[in-house]
Amino acid sequence: MTAQTLLLTPWMVPHKIISWQTAVTMSFLGKVEVIEEYDDVIRSPSVAIRAPAVVRLKRPTLGMKRGVKFSRINVLLRDGFRCQYCGVKKAARELNYDHVIPRVQGGVTGWDNIVSSCYACNSMKRGRTPEEAGMKLLRAPVKPKWLPPAPVVGLEERRIPEAWAGYCVT
Repeated sequence: MTAQTLLLTPWMVPHKIISWQTAVTMSFLGKVEVIEEYDDVIRSPSVAIRAPAVVRLKRPTLGMKRGVKFSRINVLLRDGFRCQYCGVKKAARELNYDHVIPRVQGGVTGWDNIVSSCYACNSMKRGRTPEEAGMKLLRAPVKPKWLPPAPVVGLEERRIPEAWAGYCVT
């Protein structure tokens, strides 16, 4: 069996995809509650249970309490999956991040100098500042205090299991 399990936050928002084995372990440890199950039965010498399809964390993870971590997906979330030069909304695979002040001019990689950009705008800007390239930013980059939950990466590329349908926005 190669079933995967959708892990939800305590607030019923998709968090990530985990293996069914990890979901069963977390369930027995009391860390999650099983919300949906597959028809497949997992058997051991003493126990038979249905494979978990969707589980919900009972408590927030430590990562949810800390500040927002700098990462590519978090920059895309902050910018709404929108190029900050042309304003077009795109899929994550069609965006990269751009240094507003290029690294060759002393720019650093951090919240205050990185924005989402499409490949066309990024290559048009090249190693220049937006002013030097004659381009305008939609919004100045800032470190966010919080972010909306990230979409589960990869769901748009494949069909989601029927048991997940009520928990995922496609």
